[in-house]
Amino acid sequence: MTLLNTVTYSQGSRTNARTPASPSSFQVQPDSRAHFRLFCFPYAGGSSAIYRPWSRQIHPDIEVVPAVLPGREFRLREPAYTRIEPLVETLTREIFPHLDRPFAFFGHSMGAMIGFELARRLRAEHGIEPDHLFVSGRRAPQLPEQDPQIHNLPEAEFKAGVERLNGTPKEVLEHAELMEMLIPMLRADFSICYTYTYVPGDPLTCSITALGGTKDETANQAKLEGWCKQTTGRCRIRMLEGDHFFINQQHAAILPIIAETLLAHS
Repeated sequence: MTLLNTVTYSQGSRTNARTPASPSSFQVQPDSRAHFRLFCFPYAGGSSAIYRPWSRQIHPDIEVVPAVLPGREFRLREPAYTRIEPLVETLTREIFPHLDRPFAFFGHSMGAMIGFELARRLRAEHGIEPDHLFVSGRRAPQLPEQDPQIHNLPEAEFKAGVERLNGTPKEVLEHAELMEMLIPMLRADFSICYTYTYVPGDPLTCSITALGGTKDETANQAKLEGWCKQTTGRCRIRMLEGDHFFINQQHAAILPIIAETLLAHS
């Protein structure tokens, strides 16, 4: 569920209180050439670094906007969110000024949950939805949680649990000072994942593409097919070679899928 690809951490209160000076999660630099704006959300333990290379590799009609969530990168001194509801509430407020052109969401694992709930909240509050929702490496939201809960474990057990997930480089796990900095953010992200409760509601109308890794049992094809119940629009399942973190090796396959799908909306 997590792959640490950048040195990010959070510190301070765990209350998720925001200050007026808190920067937005979306650092948009409008590209006049782009017709679509693609907002991307990270997996647990991840950062915007996952998606930044996409800006140079994707079709010029698509502007990539990676979300920078609190507790990482230039926001490392802000407390990371521990529940999805207040996070989505904040993201809804922050993203709305940037929805001045057709837009889509992409999220992997935890990011897929965020993108889905953000789409539902935008519909509820503003009557709009993304043109397309890409969900990657995450079973359908109505399916029950099956992974063991580790976010509240004592530190030694928590580290062992992170190691068992097999998504964190060995050199990071063995770096005591680095892990000490990262653990608060990791606990917060895992808390978002394990405390998420799906609330039934009307399906979205936007089309959905669900992507999965052929060796990922946490989000195999059967579990991805459940996403089709979350939309009245078109739903496609695409399986790519790899495990839960196929997203880090399959850029060359993922980006054409995104581009082909969005440009078909033009």
